[in-house]
This record gives sequence, C-alpha cells and structure tokens, in this order.
Amino acid sequence: MANSAFKHIIQIKDLDIGYKTKSKTYRVSEGINLNLNKGELIAIVGANGIGKSTLLRTLATIQDPLKGTILLNDKPVQSYTASELAKTMSLVLTEQLMSKNLTVFELIALGRQPYTNWIGSLSEDDIDIIENALQQTNLTDLSKRKCYELSDGQLQKVMIARSLAQNTDLIILDEPTTHLDMYHKAYILKLLQRITQTTNKTILFSSHEIDLAIQLCDTMVVMTEDAVVTNTPCKLIEAGVFEQLFPKDLIAFDQNTGRFIVKK
Repeated sequence: MANSAFKHIIQIKDLDIGYKTKSKTYRVSEGINLNLNKGELIAIVGANGIGKSTLLRTLATIQDPLKGTILLNDKPVQSYTASELAKTMSLVLTEQLMSKNLTVFELIALGRQPYTNWIGSLSEDDIDIIENALQQTNLTDLSKRKCYELSDGQLQKVMIARSLAQNTDLIILDEPTTHLDMYHKAYILKLLQRITQTTNKTILFSSHEIDLAIQLCDTMVVMTEDAVVTNTPCKLIEAGVFEQLFPKDLIAFDQNTGRFIVKK
C-alpha cells in the first residue's frame, strides 16, 4: 500500500456523472467526493447499471462530467493535452480489440506511441521497457505469437502489458476479468496487485468480483443508489456498506468471511 505521505493521484469534488441529449440530462450518480491514493490497487464495485463504467469513462475524459471537478496529480484532468494525458494515464477498456493480427510484442509496443518519434521508431530504451512489461506479465514466451491465437486470459494480460509499456502513473481498467473463468479472474487481479506493489503505479478498475476485490485491493469505491463511498475493505465491512449493495431476498453479505452467500 502507498505511504500515507504520498499525494492523492485523483481528487473528485462534487462530481455528477451521466449523459446529455438535446432534450434531457440523465444523471447516473451525483455528489461524488473521493480522494484516491497513489500506489494502490483500487476497485470500483456496485450492482449492474449503478454507474461504474460511467464513472471510469468520466475519469478517463472519454465523456464529460455533468458537474464537478476531477484533479489528476493535483491538476484538472480536462486541462491536460492529449500528449500529457497519454503519459499520465493508460486505459484498458472492454471494447473489442481491432488489432488481433499483430504479434504480442507489436501490440504491447503500441503503448510506446506517446514517446516515439513521428514515424513510430522504437529506441533501445523503448524495447527495454516493452521487454520489461512482457516479463512483468509472464508473456515473454508468447511475444511472437499473433494475438488472435491467444485465449481471453492471455489477451487480457497483453492489454495490461501494453498499459505498463505506456509507463503512466495511473492505469484504468474497465471490467478486466470479463469472460474469464474463476482461476483466471483471480490470476488477473493478483497480477494487478503485484504490479502496484512492485511499481508503485496506481491501478483503478471496475469489477463485479467483489469477493476477490475485498481480498486483494488496498481501497474500494462502492457505488450504491444512495451514495458513493471509499475506504479500505476492512473499514467498509465494519461500516456494513456491502450489505447495502443488493436486495436481501436472495443473497446476503457475511461479515465474518467477507463474502456474499446465497440464502437457503
């Protein structure tokens, strides 16, 4: 976990998120106030449709906030140039990858684009950074494989490696364990935990894997219909926050085990 003396990497003040049309504004969540620390693994969790992806996309400047302020490293995120932002924040989204004909090495090398010259030539330093990203994600043996030959779990590791090659302070991932089996869900989140511990990068991700997030994350952001709160998993459990996530007719949260159980 990051030293408490480190600055916040993200500060969110009075944030409203949602969508605008010509005739109406749709607020998904409002009045969000959060401070997220550097060097931590942070999960955003909540029920389906609560606004997890909307919050991530707003933080990543993919869509505009309806109201409020987002500071990234003490600077308004909307004041960053595209080049500055690409050297500070990297994204791994759920959209279908369009470049599966590339090799693993070539796809990871795309993470160096903010730093290469106008023809995209890789320097020795760029190659060293790419090879280090391969090693950190245990992909060295697959570097020459085409991405269309990979499993979903392997491809997700490649996308994480690309974000590592981009060498940013903050990595944002939207549902990084989607379509993976239970083993690979745990593997990917454990990999993210190890990356934060060894690089001091901040990794912020949305997830439905609440049980795993409780076990592995430094901090969690919990979105409910009434509020958006953040704290360590232990503090959130003590406050009974997870018991408010879902209707109580089918599942319940067991504070002793830190897990959701199906009611008999």
